[in-house]
Amino acid sequence: MNSLSSHIDHTLLSPTASETDVRKLCEEAWIHQFKAVCVAPTYVSYTRDMLEFCPVRIEIATVIGFPLGYSTTDSKLREAENALHDGATELDVVMNVSQFKSMAYLSVREELRQLTTLARDRSALLKVIIETAYLDLFELHTACEICVEAGADFVKTSTGFAPQGAEVATVRQMRSLLPPSVRIKASGGIRNREQALAFIEAGADRIGTSAGVSIVTEA
Repeated sequence: MNSLSSHIDHTLLSPTASETDVRKLCEEAWIHQFKAVCVAPTYVSYTRDMLEFCPVRIEIATVIGFPLGYSTTDSKLREAENALHDGATELDVVMNVSQFKSMAYLSVREELRQLTTLARDRSALLKVIIETAYLDLFELHTACEICVEAGADFVKTSTGFAPQGAEVATVRQMRSLLPPSVRIKASGGIRNREQALAFIEAGADRIGTSAGVSIVTEA
């Protein structure tokens, strides 16, 4: 297995993705033994079926409150509950950036705490997407602190839908702010092997990308 494969969340979140596209994603994940596939909630059960007989464990990740994060807590919890029921083993939840910008930090933390508790009760991981493109350094520090207090397993840089995706310097800063127990997922605009290795060297444990195959097969 390519050593990079174990860091990659092979991702398909296009609004026009079809079942055929998702099947292809699963086939690629099976061949290259990626750590996870990340699909829209509507395709979680289909993905579970596609990977049922895979000889290696591939995590099934999906997104919650995606891509803007400002749906209600009840909506996110219901979405997460459904995803876990359908077979998701990892939840990539968008932080409520709107509330965060309003400095409603306790509300943001409580929402994430509830989602973390739900995920943990189902032996699933919770990744919090903080959308770093919208945060200054103080806000980055605060967002990381909230994620730690809420018990998140990962802090993730980006949805890929904001004006800017992951940056190596930001990941390095996040690694300095987060305890070793909280991992980092870099995503958004990572298209080649050199970029992926740079993010891993900066402290990312996972790489979220739709270019997983080209990254691991690049000479």
